[in-house]
Formats: sequence, structure tokens, C-alpha cells
Amino acid sequence: MAKGKRTYMSCISVESGIMWYITNVQKKNFAAGEKLELRKYDKKLRKHVVFKLKETKH
Repeated sequence: MAKGKRTYMSCISVESGIMWYITNVQKKNFAAGEKLELRKYDKKLRKHVVFKLKETKH
């Protein structure tokens, strides 16, 4: 079976350390070792904070 062109990534909050979001990204656009940061809403802290992406297995 061929490997897909997309991979699943989990978004982990920098401030609370809790994973809230799971997204998928294209491997071509996300270079190995590159750290992507997004500003998203943290439900526990009830404010927007920085989330770091980490690869997950699905």
C-alpha cells in the first residue's frame, strides 16, 4: 500500500501543555525537523496562545 501525501499532526499548547487540536498537513509543505507554531484558542485558559505541532500516529 502506498504512503499518503498527508500526515496527522497534533497541536499542543505551550502554556497549558494540553493537546486540543488534531490537523493534517502535506508532507511536501512541512519539512522534516521544521517546527510550526500556530496561535489558537486554548479552552482551558480561555485565551489565544501558541500551539506547537507534533506528529501523531493514526
